[in-house]
Amino acid sequence: MTLVPATIRKVSVVIRTLNESRHLPALLEGIREQQCPGIEVETIVVDSGSTDGTLEIAKTYGVFVIHIRREDFSFGRSLNCGCAAATGDALVIVSGHCVPATRYWISGLVAHLGSQSMAYVYGGQIGNAKSHFSENRIFQKYFPPDDHLPQEGFYCNNANAVLLKSAWERFRFDETLTGLEDMHLAKRMLSEGYRIGYVAKASVYHLHSESWAQIRRRFEREAIALQHIMPEVQLSLFDVIRYFLRATVRDLLSARSDKCLLANAKDIVVYRFVQFLGSYRGNHMHRQLSRARKEQYFYPNRKAQSQAKDTHQLKEQQ
Repeated sequence: MTLVPATIRKVSVVIRTLNESRHLPALLEGIREQQCPGIEVETIVVDSGSTDGTLEIAKTYGVFVIHIRREDFSFGRSLNCGCAAATGDALVIVSGHCVPATRYWISGLVAHLGSQSMAYVYGGQIGNAKSHFSENRIFQKYFPPDDHLPQEGFYCNNANAVLLKSAWERFRFDETLTGLEDMHLAKRMLSEGYRIGYVAKASVYHLHSESWAQIRRRFEREAIALQHIMPEVQLSLFDVIRYFLRATVRDLLSARSDKCLLANAKDIVVYRFVQFLGSYRGNHMHRQLSRARKEQYFYPNRKAQSQAKDTHQLKEQQ
């Protein structure tokens, strides 16, 4: 597949939200301040049941809001809804808890679309002082300081990416996956001759605010999705222990080098433990998930309500 370098006259920014009031104002303000001469920018929020003021914030900024029911949510489905409503030549996809690092974020992302058959480009991600030390290490691993245009392989990340709308119309995101819909789409595109690109400086601050249980479930659902994308990847208990020890030791050594070991040692050990516990569980879990399990993955803040309901039902049965 050989693409003619794309002429981008309009960009549609698609944001998935669920209770993103903490960082959404900074994201929308950052979009408003983007410097991309000659390119019109529209913003679309796809919300799946926010109750924390997210919708009011979106209304204040005058963005177009699409509502999907909680029971209909998946990462791929919400993106497909937003992309279908988009009128831009390019679809910039960003998480509701990400904030542009520069005013040239959008222009940096779209600059290489169409060049060397690249129809899907993702940008850098960084944490901040409140991010887990190990998560910042993961960002450094997957989002290096040098561009790869195009890159080898199909790694991609929809927390910060851009896709030609014509390419989305051809492939669309898989709506059944519990995560990694970006890598799944990129793999299919690569098999058809398209290429994937990485632009380091088109970066965002990726600001997670998760409990340990939410982090574990994130890695768990991604491991389930990875079974579908790369069924050859199998994690034994020995593998997981080895990976956990190696990653933990490297993080501890890095923290010592940065002179912040005492402040981060416990956090490093716990983060890596829940990461690999989730990865192991997800790798060994059956792909068909119950509705209750899906709600735990997609709506982790509802876990306490679900547990209370289960307890009440158990008491009634007794």
